[in-house]
Amino acid sequence: MSPARTPLQESVARQRETLKAMLSETLALTAEACSQVWGERQRLNTVLGEALLDLPSCKYLYALDTNATQLSDNVSHDGLIESDYGRNRSDRPYMNEAVPGEGFLLSEAYISLRAKRPSLTAIQIVRDDDGRVLGFVGADFDLRDLPITGKLYDEPTYWRQIKGDPAIRGAVFHQTRSDSQMDLNLDTVLGVIEELMTDRGIFHGKLHFSSSRATIWLVDDPYYYRLLDIDALTDPDTCLTYPRRSYPDTAAVPKDKIRPVLDGLRALRFMDETFYLRAGSLNIFNGMVGLTFSCDGSHYLPWDEFLNKGYDFWASGKALG
Repeated sequence: MSPARTPLQESVARQRETLKAMLSETLALTAEACSQVWGERQRLNTVLGEALLDLPSCKYLYALDTNATQLSDNVSHDGLIESDYGRNRSDRPYMNEAVPGEGFLLSEAYISLRAKRPSLTAIQIVRDDDGRVLGFVGADFDLRDLPITGKLYDEPTYWRQIKGDPAIRGAVFHQTRSDSQMDLNLDTVLGVIEELMTDRGIFHGKLHFSSSRATIWLVDDPYYYRLLDIDALTDPDTCLTYPRRSYPDTAAVPKDKIRPVLDGLRALRFMDETFYLRAGSLNIFNGMVGLTFSCDGSHYLPWDEFLNKGYDFWASGKALG
């Protein structure tokens, strides 16, 4: 039994099905027209040029024989690329995928040779009037040029664990937590971060305990992050540099739960001298808490699940293996 698809894989699959529906009919008609002039370079170029008008997002169209040798030029919206005539494409990723019975293949994405860009290729079998395979029509697409085929992918909000660098994991028992400047001033630091998140428009904050810094993102300026060093984090006047903002109605984390989450991060920072929290984050819109431990393992989980797990769960080491 195949493993279940992740939400990201499901989103990719939906996008690909939509693209196949957009391309397959046009390429089938193109292959039929090409079969009538097969082996005639100039006439193939003409047929492909006419077909390209119905494929505005296609970068190149070309015809290949059964050995994947090119029988036409590369036909593009900017004209012909004659140097590709006679090119053998048998080593390209799309020629090593099995074409389904219906004769149409939409390849997996790959990195193109010329532009070094994520691309994909549609392959359509060309048959003669008796059904014998003559070759293929290929259509190359730069992913940037493809039309939007679905809604923005939604990041899942369930608990995920990601193991880190094996070298760090292997050496974890040879290290001991040392008090950082943030550790020594954590009451003040957490007070400043709480104020910023509840009343100053900060929707995502990450505390780097070991290096005594924080990165924050503002609803008023979401494309840029700010870096707060330990001097800023231990000075409550820092809050005055950010305008007051009402707590967003669309936030997934209730305003009165921000401090309990921050206190939960504090507890994990000091839970053990070997296994301890190196960095923790909270995003109030997707409601996710991010944790990175001294063993370089990371966890991403909803804020309420984080609070429900409690200190004893993490201190037991069950989630750090």
